[in-house]
Amino acid sequence: MSMLEIHQFLERLGNLIRSQGRRTSAGLDLQPVHLNALYYLSICNRYSDTLLAVSEYLGQTRGTTSQTIKLLEQRRLLTKKPDPVDGRVTHLKLTASGRKIVLQSWPSPVLKAAESLFPVDQQDALRDQLKQLLHTCQKVNDQKTFAICHSCRHNEKQAGGYFCRLTQEPLSPEDVTLICREHEFPQSA
Repeated sequence: MSMLEIHQFLERLGNLIRSQGRRTSAGLDLQPVHLNALYYLSICNRYSDTLLAVSEYLGQTRGTTSQTIKLLEQRRLLTKKPDPVDGRVTHLKLTASGRKIVLQSWPSPVLKAAESLFPVDQQDALRDQLKQLLHTCQKVNDQKTFAICHSCRHNEKQAGGYFCRLTQEPLSPEDVTLICREHEFPQSA
């Protein structure tokens, strides 16, 4: 299969998912970007729940992302919390209403509907291949990986739990299951 064919399949799947996302967000009187921001905030760790990280993840300017965050805050779907150590940093936290929307919206109903017709072993293989394709694209295009902390070269498993060698801070078991904007795959990956 050529890369052009892969691109065509990914583009068509992306269009189906985006179309469903537009319907879902319209039903909530939101835009798709608002749902994407909520989703990101539901899967990121404490180093990545800032305006800058959201804008990097979504590939938008900070000004555009700021407007998104402002609307979500007005709708009481997220709150802003100052960092206890660095007063210049503000963390964005989902409210219960924000989490409820994420749970209702992900994965896309398009994919949920196909799940029962797609054998589990093939789902696992496809997930692994898509993960590798994403990692390769990010690497060759020098983009942040925004991947799960557990797979990061800075993550160190210790007797008492986990430790981030980059931030020099302990990590909770929950921390290592969330994505991080500082993530870097090990050199051999």
